Amino acid sequence: MAKKPKEISYRTVGEWRLKSKTSYKNPFINVTVDATFTSPSGEKFTVPGFYDGASHPEDAQHPKGEDTWRVRFNPNEVGRWKFNIFSKPADPALTQEGEFEVTSCEARGFLKATPGRAWGFHYESGEPVFFLGDTVYNLFGMAYCGGPVASFLKRRAQQGFNLLRVRLPVSPFHPPDGYNHWQTRRTWPWGGSEQSPQFDRFHLEYFHTVDQVVSEAEKLGLGFEMIMEAWGFEFPFNCRHLFLPEWEELWMRYLVARYDAFNCVYFWTLMNEYEYYPDGRWKRQSSPLADRWAMRMARWLKSTAQHGHIVSVHNGPQMPPFAERFATDPEAIDAIMFQSWGTTGKEDAWLASGIEESIAKSLKDWPGSALFAEYGYERNPEVSLRLPGHRFCDPEHTRRGAWRGAFSALGVIHGFENSWGPCMILDQDQPGLKYLLHMRRFFTGVVPFHRMRRTPEVLAAGEYAPGLQPLALATENQEVVAVYLPAGSSAHLALSEDKSYRAQWYDTRVGQLSPASPSAQEKKLSFATPGGQDKEQHPWDWVLVLFSNHAKKRSAGKR
Repeated sequence: MAKKPKEISYRTVGEWRLKSKTSYKNPFINVTVDATFTSPSGEKFTVPGFYDGASHPEDAQHPKGEDTWRVRFNPNEVGRWKFNIFSKPADPALTQEGEFEVTSCEARGFLKATPGRAWGFHYESGEPVFFLGDTVYNLFGMAYCGGPVASFLKRRAQQGFNLLRVRLPVSPFHPPDGYNHWQTRRTWPWGGSEQSPQFDRFHLEYFHTVDQVVSEAEKLGLGFEMIMEAWGFEFPFNCRHLFLPEWEELWMRYLVARYDAFNCVYFWTLMNEYEYYPDGRWKRQSSPLADRWAMRMARWLKSTAQHGHIVSVHNGPQMPPFAERFATDPEAIDAIMFQSWGTTGKEDAWLASGIEESIAKSLKDWPGSALFAEYGYERNPEVSLRLPGHRFCDPEHTRRGAWRGAFSALGVIHGFENSWGPCMILDQDQPGLKYLLHMRRFFTGVVPFHRMRRTPEVLAAGEYAPGLQPLALATENQEVVAVYLPAGSSAHLALSEDKSYRAQWYDTRVGQLSPASPSAQEKKLSFATPGGQDKEQHPWDWVLVLFSNHAKKRSAGKR
């Protein structure tokens, strides 16, 4: 008995359902199901299947006593495909072959890492991607505990977010006081318990909820960074004498089998802050052991997850540079989900200083792609402080941190105390979120982000206090130039004399453009910001944007 698709649209998920009456002592490990799919052009993909439980007695279509296995595949080519599903040991009920037709349809396809092109990411359709993301580590656990996840996903998609950082294992606690007070059900994804784990079986009821959330994201066009192993200081990832390589491989294979076929899986991230490997201890710098683990697991993952999703790592320590860490196999890791919070103290959190310097140092000579994936979590003063590091992460930190990341030519992911982990306030947006939407509008509606590159040479030489250095982006021919001033003041430019420009200010607080006129400065093209201060008397940040008039004569916007 099997569900066997006869026709599938290009880049949609097809599912083959097989049922067996064979009594396996532990169907998660006593039989292995795989499938090979052959495209019209002859390309072959071998993907794992997964056990999904016994039939429900109330389901008349599925006789009692049969167990279910599923194979999920997402075709990348239009035409007639062949497939062969097989099992070890051989079970006739878990063996099947046949053909199906893949029909054409408009689809942007999978996300691909494209280092050196645009900002490092394109869809298969060729569309460059500007990332605006949110961090909701425990999204699947929140859904399993009855949280309003569907409405949250819909709102984020409508707002223009296109990526969420989520974890497959739920983190019920983060030191020193980050308990999940919303958690009403156990979210342990394996069998047994944390005290007596059974790593050779999986909590199917939990994974059925994950399926529902993934399917909802698929409909909305949202992407997930699927974090396969949570913080390395958590059990079982900090107990490698129990969570042995055999169990790690079984865990990752199961995740791949269930979710690798989905378009919404943008990234497979091996571990959050992978440098905790192997003992769960914080390290000031990455260790060769953790780096070798990441490269080894990335290669294993690419051989198993043959749909070809991006394989990424997320850092804790920022040094040594990633090009040095992965020099022995630079193509194993496709993307870095980079973390740097900048300044977070009482007097300097508003400025989020140091982010662009950290990005430049850590990603120096990195041949792959990267995202600015974490720089703090905006504090909600109406809830108890669970993590002291969030105390001064206010909306100003949210805004400036995002602009610093974007002016490093990286997509940006932030996080909020309402939703990142211990709290579940999914129906309320925090004040800083609107600033992220204004930033997205600038890069997707005002300037051609995919053509913009870091261009510090357009800035005239000068000395600046820490955190006050302007940042510049420009197109290759400097037809569009943008300068971010994190604390107001003036932008002094060193642009070609053979171009004239029209200039505008972009207000990062409200997302509006206004005319900009140059200041009278000898031998310099300078623009003084419109000024303004927040209630703490911190100067406002501004973006100057210049568009070439494609004329050699000078104009009001060019001296």
